Amino acid sequence: MRILDKYILKEFIGPFLFGVCAFTSIFVGTGTLFRIDNLINQYGASLWAALRILILALPSIIVITFPMSVLLGSLMAFGRMSAASEIIVMRSGGQNFLRLAMPIFITAFCISLGTTAFNEFVVPKANNAYNRIINEEVKNNAQPTTQDHIILKDVKGADISSLLYARQYDDSEKRLKELTVQEFEDDMLMRVEKAEYAEWEDGKWVMHNGIIYDLSGSNQQVTRTMTFDHQILPISQRPGRIAQSQKKPDEMTIRELREQIKILDNNAVDTNKMKVEMYNRFAMPLASLVCALVGAPLGLQKQRGSSSIGFGISVVVIFIYYAIMTLSNAMGSGGRIPPYVAAFLPDIITGFAGVCLIYKKSG
Repeated sequence: MRILDKYILKEFIGPFLFGVCAFTSIFVGTGTLFRIDNLINQYGASLWAALRILILALPSIIVITFPMSVLLGSLMAFGRMSAASEIIVMRSGGQNFLRLAMPIFITAFCISLGTTAFNEFVVPKANNAYNRIINEEVKNNAQPTTQDHIILKDVKGADISSLLYARQYDDSEKRLKELTVQEFEDDMLMRVEKAEYAEWEDGKWVMHNGIIYDLSGSNQQVTRTMTFDHQILPISQRPGRIAQSQKKPDEMTIRELREQIKILDNNAVDTNKMKVEMYNRFAMPLASLVCALVGAPLGLQKQRGSSSIGFGISVVVIFIYYAIMTLSNAMGSGGRIPPYVAAFLPDIITGFAGVCLIYKKSG
C-alpha cells in the first residue's frame, strides 16, 4: 500500500470510529434505554437483566450505524484535507479524485462484506436472546392468547422429518387450526396431511377432520388420498413451548427466512414484509459502500468551517437515505413494488447520486 493510501485511510478511520460510537450512543439513548426504563418500572426487571438487554441490543444498532459512520468518516476525511489544501497538492501531482478516494471505497466495501456476515451470524442470535430475556425473565412468559402462522419442525439428525404449518394457535384451548403437515423420509417429501384443527390430548397432538395425500411414488405425484376423523400429529412440540419456539423475522438467518417464506407462500400467506426483511440483509450492509460514494465527493465542497459542518451534512444525507428506505420498505411490504426493489431502492438512488458527484469532482 502506498504512503498516500495509508495517509488517507488514517484520516478516515478516526472519524469512522467516532461515528460508530456517537451514532450508537444516540440510538441507545433515544430508544434502548427508554425501553429498559419501562421494563424496570412496569415489570420490575433486575439490573442484571437490564444490563444483558442493553448489551444484546447493540449488534442490531451497530449494523445501522456502520453506513452512517462510513459517510461521516469519508466526508470529514476529504473535508479536512480539502480545507488544508492537501487535495490540491495531491491532484497537482497527477492524482485524480477517484484514485485518491479508492482506499476509502475499498475499505467501505470490506465493511459492507463484514457487516453482511455480522448481520447473518451475530445479529439474529443476539435478537433472539434479547427477546427471550424480556419474555421469559422480565415478563415471566407472558404470551398472547392466540398466534397466527405457526411453523413447527421435527428433526432427526440433520434432516427434517416433519414440518407443520398452522394458520392459528389458541393457547387457551390448546388448539392448532387449519393445519398442513409435510412428512419426509431421506429428505424426500412422502406425505402431506391437512386437517381442520388439532388438540392436545393425553400428551400428544391429535388432528381432526382431515385428508392425507400419499406422495410415495418416485415422481412425487399423489398416488392415493385418504380421509380421517382422528389422526395423531407427527409433531412432538408441547403446547407450552409452541409460542416460545416461534421466531420473529429479525431473529432468523437468511436461510431460515427463505424457508419460512417458502412455507407461507405455499399456504397463500402474504410474505412481502418478510421478503423485504430478507433482501434488507444485503441492502443495509451495501449502504456502507454507497455512503462512501456520496461522502467522499461531498467532502470536497469549498468550506473552511469546523468539523460540525461535516457532521451536519452527514445528518442530512442520512435523513434522506432513511426517509427513502422507510417509504420504499412500506411500499414493498404493501405489495406496491417488488420486495427486492423496495430493499435496494435507497442504495440505487444514493449510489447514483454518489457516482454523479464523483464524475463531477473527477472532471
